[in-house]
Amino acid sequence: MMRNRRLHERLHELTRALTRTYGSGPVTGHNLEPPHVLPSREAVIRVLTRLFQVFFPGFVGRQYLTWANVEFHTGALLDEIAEELADQVFAAVCHERTEAGGDRERCRQFAEEAVLRLLERLPELRRLLLLDVQAALDGDPAAKNTNEIIFSYPGLVAIATYRVAHELEAGGVPLLPRIMTEWAHARTGIDIHPGATIGERFFIDHGTGVVIGETTVIGDGVKLYQGVTLGALSFPKDERGRLIRGLRRHPRIGDGVVIYGGATILGDITIGDGAVIGGNVWLTQSVPPRTKVVHHPQNARMMPAGGAGGRAPGGAVSAGETGPAPREGLVPEGGAGDPPSGGPAPERA
Repeated sequence: MMRNRRLHERLHELTRALTRTYGSGPVTGHNLEPPHVLPSREAVIRVLTRLFQVFFPGFVGRQYLTWANVEFHTGALLDEIAEELADQVFAAVCHERTEAGGDRERCRQFAEEAVLRLLERLPELRRLLLLDVQAALDGDPAAKNTNEIIFSYPGLVAIATYRVAHELEAGGVPLLPRIMTEWAHARTGIDIHPGATIGERFFIDHGTGVVIGETTVIGDGVKLYQGVTLGALSFPKDERGRLIRGLRRHPRIGDGVVIYGGATILGDITIGDGAVIGGNVWLTQSVPPRTKVVHHPQNARMMPAGGAGGRAPGGAVSAGETGPAPREGLVPEGGAGDPPSGGPAPERA
């Protein structure tokens, strides 16, 4: 008994010591003074799951739907989504604005308008997702049919989550978009920032380890493989050493681009329409349209896409040519884009 009593006394002291830290430090956290509100991560994911049921009826959630009951079922889902999402948007916005002296009535109005905008976009989002499913079927010979893709492909989960989160992000909703995309990241291994801009017919094959940064712009008909990074070169800081936010720092990927596994593309550069980026290539400079960039054993070289040997226009070297070639570095010497130690830099022959 004495031992347990001493333990409980010590726990009481530790509890008091811990709670005293809640209002101090660089991260003060949640305001514990009433009225206070924060969004619920669990509720946000419930909303997302219900949206999946709206996008793909019968595949997610309730099965055995018929034309006789699908409209009632969808309407009930939309009622639930609207109510719970409005509460979560209100919580996120109210918390953010309360910290800056905002008022709750305006937060509620903003939440209702944000939810209505999202619901009005659902037909268009479903159209985009069906195109993404078709792109997966067209781009993956291992896919038997669209049912297999909807039921099982992690890339579709990540893309569907992104498309919802992007709408909320574009509408100025805080917190919720990142909660959604980080849930998808944890579940699929695919990290898409909700601020990225992604066109139609997007396909991520395999997917594990894909990273798409906040200011990335991706055109139509783009295909990525596992381990692709569309990231930033460096993070400029102000005179006080703090990160400068809101700058464009990620690549622009043109229409019809294919990027193979392990490729790393960094900075505000452009990959032209129809380009093919080979596996394990490291790029920090723009690539012309319809150009192929491949990783050779000793270096990486550019060539026109579709070529199979011989010297290409502009002096590029194809995969079939041997011997030394004139070299033009694609990575700035000594810059933040230098490849990891021991790794070859992409070069232009």
